Amino acid sequence: MDIILSTDAISHPLTGIGRYTSQLARQLSQRPEVGKIMFSHGGKLLPRIPEQQSRPPAVDWLRNNFSKYGMLLDAYRKTYSLAKAHSIRHLHNAVYHGTNYYLPKFAGKSLVTIHDMSVFTLQNCHREDRVRFLRREMTLSFTRAAVIITVSEFSKREIMARFDWPADRIHVTPLASADIFHPRPQAELMPILAQYKLLPNRYCLHLGTIEPRKNLDALLDAYRGLPLGLRSQFPLILSGSSGWNSEGLHARLRNAAREGWLRYLGFVPDRNLPALLAGARLFVFPSVYEGFGLPVLEAMSSGVPVICSNTSSLPEVAGNAAAMFSPDDTGQLASLIATGLENPQWRSTATESGLRHAARFSWEKCAELTLNAYAAAATL
Repeated sequence: MDIILSTDAISHPLTGIGRYTSQLARQLSQRPEVGKIMFSHGGKLLPRIPEQQSRPPAVDWLRNNFSKYGMLLDAYRKTYSLAKAHSIRHLHNAVYHGTNYYLPKFAGKSLVTIHDMSVFTLQNCHREDRVRFLRREMTLSFTRAAVIITVSEFSKREIMARFDWPADRIHVTPLASADIFHPRPQAELMPILAQYKLLPNRYCLHLGTIEPRKNLDALLDAYRGLPLGLRSQFPLILSGSSGWNSEGLHARLRNAAREGWLRYLGFVPDRNLPALLAGARLFVFPSVYEGFGLPVLEAMSSGVPVICSNTSSLPEVAGNAAAMFSPDDTGQLASLIATGLENPQWRSTATESGLRHAARFSWEKCAELTLNAYAAAATL
């Protein structure tokens, strides 16, 4: 079976979808069932997995400042779509896999990964141009796809409800943490954490873009409710891109930083992320909505106890290995954080449970399930 894999998400900074695409590309490249694999990247067709490349700063500036000009963005995206379709027009005997919601026109069999349905269910948490674009492209992808891939049973149920898509044509391929996420000795952590003026086991960590659905207001409220001595001893560390619709949040982050109990690191390079995770005393993930929630597994694999919300896909990802709370209950969250910071027995139990649970997920299994989806698409 010949495969064309879309790899546009492999770019800097590498998001969760970028990690998924990168890991899947590597796994599929090693599978004997795969005849020839090609990588659709922009308007090009590549023989090898593309390297991460940073977008020119002008691209983000134009996107952020001209997002209100829908006609300009639509014209750009139409040109991009035509270029991608043109690059694969002669490969109709292959299976095309769009890994990030989008499918171009293609004469052969196509599959698309729909990671979540948040542009339909939580549109206020996205930029207006992203909602407009993704709603249109996802609807079009459903007309072009033979099979849908998604990453959780939760997302499968949402897809079935929104698009009335048959259950047997939706394949769930759970994600996994990469091998780089594992417990590390202090001697290995110290040089990297020193770059951020951090000490191992002396901070509480959250990873994620600063955006509305991450529920960071609740996290800040809960942390502020802790005794000042505890906050000062174990500051809250946030890492992630600056995001959108987050001006008020950034103001709160600056105020908390001035008070001495929070630091916002911004985007941390991939090479430093495993150490930042493994060095944390506690990992907190209060999101109100996730299609999967990969940072939860990455923290567990790193030997860090996890607290996360009990909504959307997170219960099936975290299982019984995380302490869970209702995302609107800041009192419960504050109580769990205090326990996580102060109770060594709880942390030990949560760490061991997390390591066992995360080990049940693997990228090899994700690739195997993805190949099953390809085989199903080829028969339709």
